[in-house]
Amino acid sequence: MSDRGKQGPCGPQGVSRRGFLTTVSSSAAAAAVVGAVAPTVAEAAPRDASEPTPIVLHVNGRKYRLAVEPRETLISVLRERLGLTGSKPGCERGECGACTVLLDGSTRYSCMTLAVEAQGHIITTIEGLADGEELSELQKAFIHEDAYQCGFCTPGQVMAAEGLLRKNPAPTMDDVRLGMSGNLCRCGAYGHIFKAVQKAASTRRAGGAK
Repeated sequence: MSDRGKQGPCGPQGVSRRGFLTTVSSSAAAAAVVGAVAPTVAEAAPRDASEPTPIVLHVNGRKYRLAVEPRETLISVLRERLGLTGSKPGCERGECGACTVLLDGSTRYSCMTLAVEAQGHIITTIEGLADGEELSELQKAFIHEDAYQCGFCTPGQVMAAEGLLRKNPAPTMDDVRLGMSGNLCRCGAYGHIFKAVQKAASTRRAGGAK
């Protein structure tokens, strides 16, 4: 039998009316679904991570209004924007403690804290412990006990000790060791550091000195 009279779905011209309508309907439905779930270009565009964000920082009793990048760390803002260079950038990954400051009285690694996170908190740096040119009893104790050698880690050590004594005015030696365990001293002056912390604690209890 001749096949000339038979027609498949594509007929003599290649596409039947039914096939054409089916294809158009499927394409329209797919386009509608994609249009319903795909975000517009404006909606999908991410916020520029370098766009400055206005913040207010309370540092050592003073208020600073700044515009910072969301990725800027607290230590970089303290040192480069405010000129408070006492806090030192050491490892810059939360291991050495040289950058330690106080946030609301608790120790905090400023290299691991974004400046925008610190907004609304009371920040104290090593510069904020002295009363003008008069050093605090804790700072004097570090000098008296020779609790440093190169001195690079000393600001962070002092701030860690300050945070400890604010929470525990009468620490045992074990308390001191634990409280200072987040700060490293490459010179190995730990014995002197521990004595300085206990000396300051004793002086504070005796006379109520800062």
